[in-house]
Amino acid sequence: MNVAVRPSRRKKAMPDPAGLLAWYDRHRRVLPWRARAGHKTAPYAVWLSEIMLQQTTVKTVGAYYVKFLSQWPTVEALARSPLDDVLRAWAGLGYYARARNLHACAIAVVERHGGEFPADLEALRALPGIGDYTAAAVGAIAFDLPAVPVDGNVERVVSRLFAVEDQLPAAKPEIKRLAASLMPPARTGDFAQAMMDLGATICTPRKPACALCPFDSVCIARARGDQESFPRKAPKREGKLRRGAAFVVLREDGRVLLRQRPEKGLLGAMTEVPGSDWSHDFDAATALEAAPKLGGKVKWRKLAGEVTHVFTHFPLALTVFVAQVPKAAAAPKGARWVEVADLPGEALPNVMRKVLAHALD
Repeated sequence: MNVAVRPSRRKKAMPDPAGLLAWYDRHRRVLPWRARAGHKTAPYAVWLSEIMLQQTTVKTVGAYYVKFLSQWPTVEALARSPLDDVLRAWAGLGYYARARNLHACAIAVVERHGGEFPADLEALRALPGIGDYTAAAVGAIAFDLPAVPVDGNVERVVSRLFAVEDQLPAAKPEIKRLAASLMPPARTGDFAQAMMDLGATICTPRKPACALCPFDSVCIARARGDQESFPRKAPKREGKLRRGAAFVVLREDGRVLLRQRPEKGLLGAMTEVPGSDWSHDFDAATALEAAPKLGGKVKWRKLAGEVTHVFTHFPLALTVFVAQVPKAAAAPKGARWVEVADLPGEALPNVMRKVLAHALD
């Protein structure tokens, strides 16, 4: 599909990357993973931050990044760490496949490249969890390779500059081509970060500060006055609601029953309370059939209300059941008792933290 650009309304002047770089030199953001002006950011720092920033805001990532770097200052240290420890440190960031890929990629960098990230786009793309965007980000920012990482901020800047009419995601290839056409012959790492900063601070989704933009005079959408309508986006398809049950078992000595999810699939290898499958046809009347077997008679109490959570592809509603058991109660196979005070350190995804908060309140 050809992406529509309105050539008849395009200004003759083309965006000047030199102007953008001059703007960046004055207004670059100070970020925990970004090197000082005139210095190169270490490949490990670029990679770690870019994986964390996928689907997550800069504000949220900052504290996690500092914590990760303190715990694992090198890719070798991360590769040596058990996956469970990485998942615990990741808990709360969401999209947990990123944490598993992060660990797998660290191991691959050590095993394939002696602990050094390769200064080659193809070799970077061959690593676990690294796609075109992350390879371009590491390649450009850490090694000044001729690549433009196109994230949501860059998509917005480019689609407005050239008034790209087709909707995302169909417009992505053309936006990437147009972004590459702006790339300067030098300082490609600074250019990549400048485009990101421009989208994050000036060319924002709502009420962009066009008068402060170095591309203001050549932006087609700005000239037309419809810049907030870009990028064009196809309507989102809402996933069908799934339901399920979560079982919070509290022992008399202040411990709660937890287990680990399967390594593959949604929330793979994360920690959870026992529960039923999540399905469209969940029947609350038979939910207790999925309750953990603890030996003897267990009195379950159904809590009022539901715990809701929205995943990328579907919303979820969980009915929560709570039971109190004696101190002598043994954990079923595959489960373990954890002190309530130690729950913050467990690799619990946000949905499970909501369940426990609902049950322990």
